Amino acid sequence: MGHGTPDNMNWAGLLQNLLVAVHLRQMVCGSVRFSVPEEQEPGFLAGSLGKHFPPPYLLLTGEYLWMDINTGNLYTTEQKMDREALCPEETKAEECIMLHNAVVGPSGDLIQFPLIVEDVNDNAPHFENIEIHLRVSEDAPVGTSFLLDEQAQDRDVGQNGELRYHLEHSDGVFGLEFEEEDGPVIMLVVLRVLDRETKELYRMALVATDRGSLPLSATATLIVTVTDVNDNCPNFSQDSPRSVTIPGDSPKNFLVARVTATDLDLGPNAAIVYSLSPKVSAQAKELFSLDSLTGDIRLTKDLQSDTSEELLLKVLAIGPRCPPADTQVTVSLVPEDNRGPAIQIGFIAAHHNQTLVLPENQPPTILAVLELEGDSGSKGWSLAIESEGGGVPFTLSPQNGKYLLSTSKPLDYEMKREHHISVVVHGRSAEGSVIAPSRRVIRVTVADVNDNAPRFLKSGFELDVEENNKPGMSLLKVSAKDADSGHNGKVTYRLDQSSSKVFSIDPVTGQLSVTASLDREQQGAHIITVFARDGGSPPLESLATVSICVLDQNDNAPAFLTPHFIFFVPENVPPLAQVGRIGLTDPDEGENGNTELRVVNGSGPFVVDNAQGTLRTTTNLDRETQDRYELYLLASDHGQPLALTSTARVTIFVEDINDNQPKVILPSSNSSCLTVPPETIAGTMVTKIYAIDEDSGLNSEITYTAVAPAQNSSPFLVDSRSGNITVSQQLLGKDLGMHHLFIVVRDSGKPAPLYTTVWVNLLVNGSAEPCHLDRAPTWTGTPDLIRTPSKAPICEVEDSRYGQQILLVGLGMMLASMCLLVVAAVLYLKQRRNGLEQNKRRNIEENEIPLKLKDKYYSDD
Repeated sequence: MGHGTPDNMNWAGLLQNLLVAVHLRQMVCGSVRFSVPEEQEPGFLAGSLGKHFPPPYLLLTGEYLWMDINTGNLYTTEQKMDREALCPEETKAEECIMLHNAVVGPSGDLIQFPLIVEDVNDNAPHFENIEIHLRVSEDAPVGTSFLLDEQAQDRDVGQNGELRYHLEHSDGVFGLEFEEEDGPVIMLVVLRVLDRETKELYRMALVATDRGSLPLSATATLIVTVTDVNDNCPNFSQDSPRSVTIPGDSPKNFLVARVTATDLDLGPNAAIVYSLSPKVSAQAKELFSLDSLTGDIRLTKDLQSDTSEELLLKVLAIGPRCPPADTQVTVSLVPEDNRGPAIQIGFIAAHHNQTLVLPENQPPTILAVLELEGDSGSKGWSLAIESEGGGVPFTLSPQNGKYLLSTSKPLDYEMKREHHISVVVHGRSAEGSVIAPSRRVIRVTVADVNDNAPRFLKSGFELDVEENNKPGMSLLKVSAKDADSGHNGKVTYRLDQSSSKVFSIDPVTGQLSVTASLDREQQGAHIITVFARDGGSPPLESLATVSICVLDQNDNAPAFLTPHFIFFVPENVPPLAQVGRIGLTDPDEGENGNTELRVVNGSGPFVVDNAQGTLRTTTNLDRETQDRYELYLLASDHGQPLALTSTARVTIFVEDINDNQPKVILPSSNSSCLTVPPETIAGTMVTKIYAIDEDSGLNSEITYTAVAPAQNSSPFLVDSRSGNITVSQQLLGKDLGMHHLFIVVRDSGKPAPLYTTVWVNLLVNGSAEPCHLDRAPTWTGTPDLIRTPSKAPICEVEDSRYGQQILLVGLGMMLASMCLLVVAAVLYLKQRRNGLEQNKRRNIEENEIPLKLKDKYYSDD
């Protein structure tokens, strides 16, 4: 077959290559995958098969997606995708994947690709029960924590399903703690000392909020019942009688008195048992009985007493694990009524028209001296103050046959301005019988002193004021009352010296005003302290706080964090990939601070994702086509009545990835051939391989490797960096003939280099005949070296009939080739002589480096 016949070429290798090609034809790229947020409106672009496969296209699964048969673009249908309905709860932490089948390309390849349904925050947290009940003992120490079993659930995933909790209306008594050991655990913590007798029930709001960009929340009512412990003992009330008088002829079971004790605890802890003290006289025990549960004191028999008599009863009240409380009841037996002597009054304190006048807040003071008419003081008569419930602030003490009337505690003008003291005469007749009491009423008026500070109707006021207000605008009028009278009750107002100078108050009316325009962005809230002072000497005052919330107006345009954003993005990112986050702030609040971004003055394949505040791609990027984009962003708020705007510049640099395999420039074809004289000395460069790579950086750095023949069996050496091919040793007789060097040209790209191959055909021949090949050599080694490099994994296609057809065609081509080889051999011998000079010129041209390429690619380094 002449010099053009490769030594290692055989029909088995050709058949092997053919089978590899058939296998590759039935593969598709498994890296094709698309993602789309759930609940998208119809017509949303989910991705495109046109970026990966040639047309036409046919989608075999028409649920949720439809496909343009010409472009391969995938769009959402009227049937919205609900991630929570499509994917079971057990896959919450994983991707929600829907598999779709399609037929692509002119040969009708069957492919399968996944569609990832991304979560959006469309589910609010949910409590199974709207009320959560918890019982906490009142003696629980501060810092004690209680597990809250009932947590909220959120069907979303990621941040949309991550929940955080807080309490409302807890009054600082309870708080929350969180633990993340084996999952989120919520603990209710006691922050202040509990007292069931003060407050038994706490109703709080437990709020669960997710971490979505627009957070959703749910609220459950947390009801904490403070349970009782035995921390209180019985006490007799003030209403319990201390002395009683009963007729001397009272019948059996007559109710003498009812003693009452109370225990602030509940249930068994508040159980009280009444009993008579062991020190009660035998006569009293015989005459009276005490009900241990009700405290009723009754007669055990009928009375038939003609004489007056007093009996002392000491009653005990006993509670669980408590010392007994006691009270004394004096029972007086009176057989008949008699008239006692008259009372004479000698005033000591200031008085007017038989009325005592006493300033309030005086310490115990003697008011008057009382005595009975004549010499009756020595005949068994006595004076006492008659009181209902024992609550009068006066005492009567005997002294040398007379009685001193005094105050027992300071009097309060605001509580009671006038008192009436009822003095009662007790005694016996000449026959020794008890008489009915006679009375004398003494009037006492209380004079006011400045002992009350002014009091506001409430301690705090709240007010909303729009910013940019008109200076001098009135806000609200505060008012305080003083229980004192006259100058002591006259109130004036002032502001605390630390309050903002933009506020003022009228000292007489309490009208609060603002003297300057407020700016919410400078200060969104003001707390003002207002003092109310009376006219007493010395004056008294009190305070109230006024909380002013400054309402927002749309007076600030959106502000970019920088006027010029610079982003770097790899060229292989899929459509809708994030390019970068756009830093944008608007100090206004609500809709006035709710901003929206859009691309203006730019034609690049980019769109703004306002939900995330990011810039995204709309199509695939190719650095080799365009490595830089310039665009402008317009930010606008939603303020009323006029939206405010601002702009920023964005520069996007497309970073290179290794998506271009090297291209061999020289030799120009695998059938090129070069004659090497046998006398060429070792180290001589006989030719050079020239290749380029359109990528940049390491992705474009090229190395050359001779795969065949083995290095020690070939007299030629390939420099891995320059591509220079030199004679490695002195050429010998055994080296005469054709040498086929199979060269792999690789780049240095990551994560995997790309490569191409080229045959360099060298003929060691001493004749001047030009080298000529009828056809290019064929590689029969590892199939991986002849495949076009691919960045994606490969998976099988089910249809095998197409492969069988290719195999039959290949066998037919082999038979035809055998016939053509015979014809070609005859024609070759006939034309060899005529084409000698022509082939020589062509060989020189093919191996000569063009001037332009030589300047660009050739280097002696």
